[in-house]
Amino acid sequence: MGEERFFLEGISRRELEALLARIGRGDSPSDGPSSPSRGPEEADSVPGPGGADPVPDTDELARQERAVRLGENGEDVVGGLSYGRLRAVALGCRRCRLAEGRTQVVFSDGNPDARLMVVGEAPGAREDETGLPFVGPAGKLLDLLLASVDLSREETVYICNVLKCRPPGNRDPLPDEIEACTPYLRRQIELVSPEVILGVGKFAGQFLTGRSSALGKLRGEVYSYEGVPLVVTYHPAALLRNSSWTRATWDDFQLVRRILDGG
Repeated sequence: MGEERFFLEGISRRELEALLARIGRGDSPSDGPSSPSRGPEEADSVPGPGGADPVPDTDELARQERAVRLGENGEDVVGGLSYGRLRAVALGCRRCRLAEGRTQVVFSDGNPDARLMVVGEAPGAREDETGLPFVGPAGKLLDLLLASVDLSREETVYICNVLKCRPPGNRDPLPDEIEACTPYLRRQIELVSPEVILGVGKFAGQFLTGRSSALGKLRGEVYSYEGVPLVVTYHPAALLRNSSWTRATWDDFQLVRRILDGG
């Protein structure tokens, strides 16, 4: 375009790649799904890099996002999405007030084919900046704990949060915010289909177990979430503030390992 660099707001990299691909074929950027210049296989999506999940065109994304935001049965709408489309819709979600103050939606990190799924509470400041869950000191401690039981986010662990957007000032999640994000988390669990779920922190533990007990009373047991074994433990950030919980957390990670090993 005659410039060394330029910036686009409100469009993801995949959406941009899809748009450029259409322009390269001679299509008009404003062509809709029914445009005669596009084959039927191109109407709903454009293949992602390396055969990854199709990237929905902008019209389809808008339709799905509106359905999730406005539909009374938003969970059912989300429940029909593939992993790639679920992530794309979540990145544009405006179902609750947190959308107004976020920098980025923090959807996930790790392997979508993981054996273990770690579910935290909500993004912090560093997560909001990077778009990735569990970064900074707490994330490094989580990685060490995972490594101690021969697990890693690169190969065997999938990480996400109950909330996908950061609450202002890292305040506690509110009930309606949790409710708004629940369809995304439920679908993530369905798609990843982990062998074990590890809930870290009070809100994740209470949400996943459906109990209001203090975390210290919830940990140390094996629960079931939609048929998946569930263990809850302290949040790594809490361990940085209170090292006396480290041994209990270590025991919880050992429990996760035993479940994975069939014990």
